[in-house]
Amino acid sequence: MKLPNGPQITPLAQMVRWIANPMSFMETCAKSYGDIFTIRLKKNFPPMVMVSNPQALQQILTNDTKALEAPGDLNDLFESLVGKYSVITLSGAEHQRQRQLLMPPFHGERMRNYSQVITDVTQKVISQYQIGKPFNIRSATQAITLRVIMQAVFGLHEGTRAEKLQQFLGDILEKGSSRLNVALLYFPALQRDFGPINFWGKQMRRQQEADELIYEEIRERREQPDSSRTDILSLLMAARDEAGQPMTNQELRDELMTLLIAGHETTATALAWALYWIHKLPSVRQKLLQELDSLGDNPDPSIIFKLPYLNAVCSETLRIYPVAMLLFARVVRTPLSLGGYELEPGTVLLGSIYLTHQREDIYPEPKQFKPERFLERQFSAYEYLPFGGGARRCIGLAFAQLEMKLALAKILSSLELELVDNGEVRPKRRGFVTGQDRPIQMVIKSQGQVKSSILQTTTV
Repeated sequence: MKLPNGPQITPLAQMVRWIANPMSFMETCAKSYGDIFTIRLKKNFPPMVMVSNPQALQQILTNDTKALEAPGDLNDLFESLVGKYSVITLSGAEHQRQRQLLMPPFHGERMRNYSQVITDVTQKVISQYQIGKPFNIRSATQAITLRVIMQAVFGLHEGTRAEKLQQFLGDILEKGSSRLNVALLYFPALQRDFGPINFWGKQMRRQQEADELIYEEIRERREQPDSSRTDILSLLMAARDEAGQPMTNQELRDELMTLLIAGHETTATALAWALYWIHKLPSVRQKLLQELDSLGDNPDPSIIFKLPYLNAVCSETLRIYPVAMLLFARVVRTPLSLGGYELEPGTVLLGSIYLTHQREDIYPEPKQFKPERFLERQFSAYEYLPFGGGARRCIGLAFAQLEMKLALAKILSSLELELVDNGEVRPKRRGFVTGQDRPIQMVIKSQGQVKSSILQTTTV
């Protein structure tokens, strides 16, 4: 079988580039080999065909249960974080069961229950920062998204357990986002302590302490059920599959960790990027404030969610540097013709969200931040796919969009912010997501109700 061309350097050299700077690696390959190419990251691992052509992506994502499958064992990099009963690491019928149990809390009226949590948490976090004192905006967005997860997902608002769990989970995610930790996940043989170098052991001990707190909470909820609770943990504990069976304690723990990993780090990163672009480009901020002004005081969250320019800004934020770089891997089940290549069963396919979002034929001047492109045309689900697609499309996408929009609206209408340094911030690997290559320092110029008229004298 002839696979598409790809870099000729050794698998180890490719792995080093992939861990160090995946965005640059993908762009270099696309420039040399086009929108379908083969990468090899390990000698004993099958080559992976990377795809960024919308027609090919459509073919992949609409064939998830036919010519292709999306097996969980290809996502075993995540197992040390989310466990083996996570919707990410399960396959087939087990994966489908978990998705069906997880879906209800993220739809309809239940989603609206979380609006107040998001707004209240955002207000509480941003009120802690002082006028004129520079701070790292990512620290603020991380605090917001972690507290939202703690309250909306875990149902923990205050108390010793809530504080401890928040601290442990924050530490796990912060330490786990380093390139060293990513390297350890790709090379399991290194997942042990080497004398005084005990990074992995420390991570596992933090995880164990967090797990003990999570299991304590689950046991307590089972012993003292409360049908009035609307947090996601309570809803998952009440959920039953087609056979009438509930989730086990371990399944609950693994799905809670999945929601934390998928819902905290990602949204915190996206919010930090959004605030950077909004304040780097004064015209974008001016238009956003005018749109928010038109709603008056205390607007309904459902109206904020539907604001066209706010939606365009959030969409462009997730387009230019998508937090998730790749679709989950697919494997060919029956012979498949894709992009002019005949692929045999067993071939691994990776859809590149990052490269698709950087295509000049879809997004002219792709390196420019232009929210207007989302007002001028509709993009297909295979041209714009920040939340993936097919059988493994992100379950929490509506929650993430709601959180992003409500947090931005609250921050922009409550604080007049300014970038300390207007220099360029570039994308860089942060764990499994596309983070920033340096801290984004901001400063508060004034607090209180911010109106678009404030900016008229400063906006050209």
